[in-house]
Amino acid sequence: MLSKTFGSAVFGVNAHVITIEVNVLSGTKIFMVGLPDNAIKESEHRIESALKHFGYVVPRQKVVINLAPADIKKEGAAYDLPIALGMLQSSGQITADDLDKYVIMGELSLDGILRPIKGVLPIAIEARKQGFKGFILPKENAKEAAIVNNIDIIGVETLKEATEYLEKNLHIEPLVVDTRDLFFSTLNDYEVDFSNVQGQETIKRAMEIAAAGGHNVIMIGPPGAGKTMLAKRLPTILPPLTLQEALETTKIHSVAGKMKGVGLISHRPFRAPHHTISDVAMVGGGGIPQPGEISLAHNGVLFLDELPEYKRTVLEVMRQPLEDRKVSIARAKLTVDFPANFMLIASMNPCPCGYYNHPEKECSCPPGAVQKYLNKISGPLLDRIDLHVEVTPVTFDQMTSNRKAQSSEEIRERVVKSRLIQEERFKDHPHIHSNAMMPSQMVKEICLINESGKTLLKTAMERLGLSARAYDRILKVSRTIADLAGSENIKIEHLAEAIQFRSLDRETWGNDNP
Repeated sequence: MLSKTFGSAVFGVNAHVITIEVNVLSGTKIFMVGLPDNAIKESEHRIESALKHFGYVVPRQKVVINLAPADIKKEGAAYDLPIALGMLQSSGQITADDLDKYVIMGELSLDGILRPIKGVLPIAIEARKQGFKGFILPKENAKEAAIVNNIDIIGVETLKEATEYLEKNLHIEPLVVDTRDLFFSTLNDYEVDFSNVQGQETIKRAMEIAAAGGHNVIMIGPPGAGKTMLAKRLPTILPPLTLQEALETTKIHSVAGKMKGVGLISHRPFRAPHHTISDVAMVGGGGIPQPGEISLAHNGVLFLDELPEYKRTVLEVMRQPLEDRKVSIARAKLTVDFPANFMLIASMNPCPCGYYNHPEKECSCPPGAVQKYLNKISGPLLDRIDLHVEVTPVTFDQMTSNRKAQSSEEIRERVVKSRLIQEERFKDHPHIHSNAMMPSQMVKEICLINESGKTLLKTAMERLGLSARAYDRILKVSRTIADLAGSENIKIEHLAEAIQFRSLDRETWGNDNP
């Protein structure tokens, strides 16, 4: 008897329906076809153990299992449940007339308990799109799938529960989640806040400018100056996620298996990979490509602490995603795109010992070491970072001061107002959402400065030895500063402040030779 169930395969952040055909014929062996990987081939043993646990049997006949379409590679143990149910119906052990009305996914343990799977959200979206009645899946994943409305989300804990539900011997109420209530209930709930940071007014100002314009930032300062602490607080002043952004972000984390019972991501992601990370872990990859750290930081912040310690190849593979806001991973039979619209926040010591230009401690590095250390960061990567911020240690008086610092909420209000100005400015350009995303031609049209501003910029570039690549960056940052001030035009004070944030472009920086 031929039985048909439906599962799903995820490629990138999108799912594709997989038809699972099971036929029991005369013979004595199980055959599995349709490009299954080893994890799927091994399902035979997991399914046999799970079936016996609940009193079912594996048919002692020839069982042919086809995963269609046959030219798409399938991987993972999530096909255990639909294959098991197909075998039971095909061998006449259960009667499930509605089996082909559901997308079914789940990994079986040897005692028939279902384990959570990855990629639930895109699978649920595709199931609704294809007109399926419902989605049967492990109970631990149900909350995540229930974000999708107009489809029955049936969470089950065991193989037995799934069979009894399909035979209509067990009633399971479809899980319903109020997506908007889930989203807005935790929207601005953060564990850290800028009000806890004493001193560091310059860097807090730089963070506000970066958040307002979507600019990338690099912080240069000695150990213990507060670089990591400040970076972790940046998401608290970014504009809140929109519901659409939250769904985009959740899809990526779902595919990567990072949800862990969370229904919807309502905060901007903050990813801080260790400097030993590999190229593939950073950008994504694998036989069937999985998202890397830069995609997991989509709509949020990617923080690279001690930037020069990262492998040169890891830093170089980030250049194109920083420009294109997406990652394209090509394989022989498919090309997968992952979104990667993130803010890069990097930090580094000024030299190997960490105390070059320190106001109190003396640098112990040999001549030439500072420049060699800085040269670990390539010019093209540095070219994509708008703000260079020098971080100085907090003094004792600042640490013990009772002066109230501005809260993240106060700073975020100014940032949101600035973003609304940019939203209006770029309303005719749907792919540009902030000043940092402006191409060079648009910079010339939008970031206009008067003659005194041109004179100041020319003088700064000549006297400070600023490189040509700094020109556009300074104009973009000055446009953001003007937006924060509510100014229609870029004034000379906005330009002057932007010039301060190009310290690594100065010819004198790192000139430690005697």
